[in-house]
Amino acid sequence: MSKILRAILSVTDKSGLADFARKLAALGVELVSTGGTAKLLRDSGIAVKDISELTGFPEMLDGRVKTLHPKVHGGILYRRADSGHIAAVAEHDIPAIDMVVVNLYAFEKTAAKPGVRFEELIENIDIGGPSMIRSAAKNFQDVAVVTSPADYGAIAEEMARSGGALSRETKWRLAQKAFATTAAYDSAIASTLERVGGDFELRPFESKSVELKPTLGFPPTLRLSFQKVADLRYGENPHQKAAMYADGSGAGVANARQVQGKELSYNNIVDLQAAWDLAQEFDEPVCAIIKHTNPCGTATGKTLAEAYLRALECDPVSAFGGVIGVNRTVDTAAANAMVKLFLEVIAAPAFEEGAKAVFAAKKNLRLVEVPAGQQNWVLKNISGGILVQDSDLHRLVEADLKVVSKRPPTAEEKRALLFAWKVCKHVKSNAILYARDGQTVGVGAGQMSRVDSCKLGAMRAQLPLKDTVAASDAFFPFPDGVEEIAKAGATAIIQPGGSVRDQEAIEAADRLGLAMIFTGVRHFRH
Repeated sequence: MSKILRAILSVTDKSGLADFARKLAALGVELVSTGGTAKLLRDSGIAVKDISELTGFPEMLDGRVKTLHPKVHGGILYRRADSGHIAAVAEHDIPAIDMVVVNLYAFEKTAAKPGVRFEELIENIDIGGPSMIRSAAKNFQDVAVVTSPADYGAIAEEMARSGGALSRETKWRLAQKAFATTAAYDSAIASTLERVGGDFELRPFESKSVELKPTLGFPPTLRLSFQKVADLRYGENPHQKAAMYADGSGAGVANARQVQGKELSYNNIVDLQAAWDLAQEFDEPVCAIIKHTNPCGTATGKTLAEAYLRALECDPVSAFGGVIGVNRTVDTAAANAMVKLFLEVIAAPAFEEGAKAVFAAKKNLRLVEVPAGQQNWVLKNISGGILVQDSDLHRLVEADLKVVSKRPPTAEEKRALLFAWKVCKHVKSNAILYARDGQTVGVGAGQMSRVDSCKLGAMRAQLPLKDTVAASDAFFPFPDGVEEIAKAGATAIIQPGGSVRDQEAIEAADRLGLAMIFTGVRHFRH
């Protein structure tokens, strides 16, 4: 192993850099840097040489050209064991560069900014950085390439143990990571630029910027880039391996922060997502209790504690070992109510310190703080490919509702119907949900026959069904479902409509004295 004598440092994410650079300097490594990175190092009291001193050329073209020079890439790419390479760099006075510490312009963050300008987007395409990363990774036998601040600590420790060198195995691992980094970066650029509309006039660079206008539909090439967050103990079953990956957005379940409890399992995370999605449907305080991705109880309340207790009333037996999702910070009152039941996970925007103290007695209970964010696409693997669809983010508005029965719903029924509709959307199809006054009463999920779902929801109800309302995720193919709902005690139904037998369903509702609303929107959930 040869000692690392010279390193180039040029980073956008400067976290941990000064400490790492100080450790490199203490090991006798000469530091060469660019622009803002060099300034940070000098301000931290660390000796650093400007890249222009190495190349003999100034940084130019507003920083577009800094490291694109033979003295940079020659120093990185030459093979130390190749006599011809050694002679060439000696002839042209090219010094060896043994380490490249680079991370790239934040292109994805720039692209995610609302109203980002086209020229700003283009200026955040890094050129020199990926070039140095690829050069160093290609010559990994002789050069170490460091693309993530997460690696600084381990690299400094290994160099300290070995007198300033890194093993070939470490360099290879770093090179693999480097190529993955540039691949993901190029993929992000290509995917974003495919979304730039072609309906603008390209103007001279110095002219007024043009706003980025995404095109509609799905890209012709789908490029996905995710970073592994964690290896999981196993998948849905112990014989299946599993891991969780994040998309880099910093939002949603994959980027959640676990504040207590044992390791999350694959099934925990799937249920956690279901609970979180359902909780986000509501503006008022709500609690969703999930079991095997289906809500076994959901309710609103004036407080989170009230919402939880009302949700639990729907099916306290199934709630045992469930996963909870809420849309408010969990306070002490809610924690005192929840802690009495065995639960696997509680997902919330945050937990008050008092709530954490209450839950501390249950060390295995997982508390997860989920940053705001929603899925824009839903992906499903199929053999030989993948299915992609928009997330089902539709919310009903007053204009969507069409009263089709002779009797319109009362104001109380209408409120209950809208609540039931929001929850029913998150029940596996065929889905029937009974509810009243912001509280689920019975859930019929995942039956092959819709009429069986009507019967199951009524059979599973732990609360009285008299004067409830019912929601159906899709139309009734026959009037028998309407008849079962009326038999259970419900007085009103909300459903999409769209069946060739809609009139028969409407006539059954009228005959039985039910109010019925069509939404025109279906919510299959397979």
